[in-house]
Amino acid sequence: MRLSQGRTRERRPFLSIAIVLVMALLISGCIGESKPAHWPTRDEKIPADMVKITPSTDLSPPVLHLDAWQTPVPMPAPISSAGAEDSPYMTLDGNTFYFFFTPDVRLSAQQQLAPGATGIYYSTKVGNNWTMPQRARLEKDPTMALDGCPTVRGNVLWFCSVRNGGYREIDLYTADIGDGKFTNIKNAGKRINKEVQVGEMDFGPNGTEIIFHNNKLGGKGKEDIFVTREVNGVWQDAVPVDAVNTADTDGWPFITPDGKELWLTRWYQGTPGVFRSLRNGTAWGPPELVVSSFAGEPNLDALGNLYFVHHYYNNGTMLEADIYVAYKK
Repeated sequence: MRLSQGRTRERRPFLSIAIVLVMALLISGCIGESKPAHWPTRDEKIPADMVKITPSTDLSPPVLHLDAWQTPVPMPAPISSAGAEDSPYMTLDGNTFYFFFTPDVRLSAQQQLAPGATGIYYSTKVGNNWTMPQRARLEKDPTMALDGCPTVRGNVLWFCSVRNGGYREIDLYTADIGDGKFTNIKNAGKRINKEVQVGEMDFGPNGTEIIFHNNKLGGKGKEDIFVTREVNGVWQDAVPVDAVNTADTDGWPFITPDGKELWLTRWYQGTPGVFRSLRNGTAWGPPELVVSSFAGEPNLDALGNLYFVHHYYNNGTMLEADIYVAYKK
């Protein structure tokens, strides 16, 4: 992803770092060519010259527009690093945190994948502290697939991946979670991936509804938000959520556990921002701006704390990314 800064910023879709890397990897065909001797830790692959950006040195800090939350701050160490954390997903109990990580956004996609440190990571909360993030081992070798956009439903991890044997360039996969291990890793199937074309997604409260974004299903513009519902064990064709879709980018949805709030990413004054739509009966209301300035991919825990990715830019170049949290007042 590449954005221009200032009032003349180039208007392009807000893409998670993982998906941007995937596109280049598909063209290059480099997945699986390099096999490192071990699974590297996250920090050992962050270059020594990467400088950790802080709120005091951020040229375009996130801006909060509603007073129901405290001022957004970066997730504490060891979650935040000088590398790039992206695509946050906090479990509802607030005790397990998943995210995408790549050590150096300055490198090409091929170079980022080769060291074996790019992928999905997770950390657990012990007391008031977070454990050192660990790589979710979702393949036999860390260079055999590129995984991102994690979502958790019960004890199952849903994630995007580019790897051999898929139906599309980027497919959804699932893995069972247990005792720090990920097992029964499999493609989510032809119906989900090829026919309904589910993109980055979240589940509705009862698990029989998936809300997702897609830019190929004939929506109003670029990414649009769609919903598919499971009827008699079959996921139905996608239906656009017209109340929140525009001719611009609308994507990366999250639904609160009670099903009353739909959170999404939408463009605002030249950069991505976090928006919220409230449900009135069965209808979604007009989305309202919550956080602006390079903010996106929102996610909430059961207490209403808001997590989102914030990308740091300087003169149109992305320097790194952190996961921010705005605690509910």
